[in-house]
Amino acid sequence: MILTINCGSSSLKYRLYNADLTEVVATGLVARIGEDGAYSKHTAGDKEVFFRGPIADQKAAFDIMAENLMQSEFAVIDGPEAVTAIGHRAVHGGDVFVESTIVDGSVMEQLRACVRFAPLHNPSNIAGIEECRRRFPDVPNVVVFDTAFHQSVPPEAHVYALPYELYADHGIRRYGFHGTSCRYVSQAAADILNRPIEDLAMVVCHLGNGVTLDAVKGGRSVDTSIGFGTFCGVPMGTRSGDFDPAIIFHLVKEMGMPLDEVEALCYERSGLLGVSGVSNDMREVVMRADAGDERCALALNIFIYQIKKTIGAYAAAMDGLDALVFTAGIGENSTEIRSRICEGLGVLGVRIDERTNLLVQDGHPNISAPGASVATLVVPTDEERMIALDTVRLVTESGRMPPPIASQALVHAHDA
Repeated sequence: MILTINCGSSSLKYRLYNADLTEVVATGLVARIGEDGAYSKHTAGDKEVFFRGPIADQKAAFDIMAENLMQSEFAVIDGPEAVTAIGHRAVHGGDVFVESTIVDGSVMEQLRACVRFAPLHNPSNIAGIEECRRRFPDVPNVVVFDTAFHQSVPPEAHVYALPYELYADHGIRRYGFHGTSCRYVSQAAADILNRPIEDLAMVVCHLGNGVTLDAVKGGRSVDTSIGFGTFCGVPMGTRSGDFDPAIIFHLVKEMGMPLDEVEALCYERSGLLGVSGVSNDMREVVMRADAGDERCALALNIFIYQIKKTIGAYAAAMDGLDALVFTAGIGENSTEIRSRICEGLGVLGVRIDERTNLLVQDGHPNISAPGASVATLVVPTDEERMIALDTVRLVTESGRMPPPIASQALVHAHDA
């Protein structure tokens, strides 16, 4: 069995696969850890268990996961020995980790050194790895980094025009995020088109509460919208996206705002929420905009305009465009947002079939209009499967696990 772990500061997501990754045996979520309203949900086959009550910390969350997987009436394995490998998501690998890696003592030290780049995320990721190493002492762990896919971004795109020493001595540069999702989706898009990924230039639009636009050429990330921190690029649910840094100096010097308040403003009170004044949920913003709310309409217009502008810039950077790919919560589910983004992109060769755009949920991922020179696709992301694929590959190559029987487990195939 292959277990994947995504451990956040207030949540734990887990998924258990069979050995060749052809079946999801169980999934679970423990949410609002350490907060009021904490709950957990565990699904195995057609059975589901839901719990609401105090969940003090991540150790308590792992206790719930272990009970659900191994001890309760919904148990699917007899004990820890049934797990042959564990894959973990880590948000930030700095410029040390350029690919997924098997965990050892040295890797843990380097992970701790990367905490300074993602102080809100990496400590929880590390805690999840440590908890698994304690509970499954003989099981290899693999860590998969959101930033690793973007290590191929060239210097002209990842070095900021600041004093060079900040980059060389302190690692201040564009790192990018959502790389695990972008890597999975870009390969899945190539599979749908039945074309080698090496021949394709595509823009992947990961549109959720967090937003990443990624230029992928030949299967490699060549530019990405999020930078050193996670509030730049395109506006997001609560994060600002790009703005003139002089505004920060003005807020501090002229308005007397403390830096921690400015930071909270950029990360927590901006984006869709900040402009609309009502919500960071795209569904509510769209509903209110349709009902005549001018601020919600403005929030939508800003969001769509910045995405369209970035798609055009990336097409220019790649000297052309073969595919435009939508993924994540908004990208996969909002017919209206996809339509409005694609409107006016005909100059790039993007044209969609509005009828097919309505049928995405019925298994029609290619929403391109007949004769369009650029394919427009909607591809569900699956970060957990990408983590599982890397885990099986690395542990098998290390000799710590026999090769899976089904060879397709090691192919980044799109799940039909």
